[in-house]
Amino acid sequence: MLDKIHVPVHNSYDIILKRGLLAECGSLIRDLELTSAQHFVIITDDNVDQFYSETVIRSLQDAGFQAEKFVFPHGESSKSAENLLKIYSFLCQQEITRSDCLIALGGGVVGDITGFAAATFLRGISYIQIPTSLLAQVDSSVGGKTAIDLPEGKNLVGAFKQPCAVLCDFNVLKTLPREFLIDGMGEVIKYGMIADPDLFRKLEHYDLDSITDHFEEIIPACIQIKRDVVAEDELDNGLRMILNFGHTLGHAIEAYYHYGTYTHGCAVAAGMCLITKYCGNPEEYTRLSACVRRYQLPTDTDLSVSVQELIPLCGNDKKRAGQDLRYIVCSPIGTAKIRRDTLPEFRKNFQINF
Repeated sequence: MLDKIHVPVHNSYDIILKRGLLAECGSLIRDLELTSAQHFVIITDDNVDQFYSETVIRSLQDAGFQAEKFVFPHGESSKSAENLLKIYSFLCQQEITRSDCLIALGGGVVGDITGFAAATFLRGISYIQIPTSLLAQVDSSVGGKTAIDLPEGKNLVGAFKQPCAVLCDFNVLKTLPREFLIDGMGEVIKYGMIADPDLFRKLEHYDLDSITDHFEEIIPACIQIKRDVVAEDELDNGLRMILNFGHTLGHAIEAYYHYGTYTHGCAVAAGMCLITKYCGNPEEYTRLSACVRRYQLPTDTDLSVSVQELIPLCGNDKKRAGQDLRYIVCSPIGTAKIRRDTLPEFRKNFQINF
């Protein structure tokens, strides 16, 4: 069965959800007129490439499209200016024009850098998201945020660029290594915390072994929350900041460990727990930390890391507004509030070291 979730932003598009979609993506693009492009470049990483690139290329070619692929090493370190320039060079070599289209086939790193390439190459060409990780399906593929990292911080250079479609195939999640499933659950729990107490209660009763049986319920629920938030605040000037619950500290944790020790979802989970522990109330922290542990996510960081070491890294976060730092607290669960403090005021929330 083909399901659609419409995203009513300035350049509106549909998120299409279907099991087995990858093998049909070419005909879906053709039949649903998702783009007028006839020439596609698939951008992916070396992990995803071995599983899915040939399926997507074959489907596109069977539908009468021309298709090539660009593959880069997996991992956050590839979301760099150096790798972006390599993508630009490849697009030039393939004689890509503004009437052509990119396809982001992969997880959050692939989606972010492909979207930024699409936003900037030839001053903008179209792209389609085909997310292959749980985190990408519920979060990063939706909403049009694209970026690369700098040594000074994550996602500091980017652009808003909506895709012309997002194609979600639940079947690809069957091949996810367990650590990628765990990683994605960090963002799933976030959606229950910020906007859906019923979703959070369900997550409190599921676990890592049973959660895959509920993806066709859980993934659309997360997508719809993000769709509603993005539709109201496409350019991240207000409400959309609630999607960053756990990210202020989470990004600092990722940066402190040089994007190697903690994956994004794990860092967000720790960030959600820490901000709730110190800025929420004990009951909320108890429930959140228990839920996070059900999915083998961390509730804290290495205790050798001090608040003095993490707080300055929060200062590099893109959610800064002048000298103030904006961060999210969920109290009660299912309701998100935006708080604004100076860095010294933010530091005062934490009475002991992390």
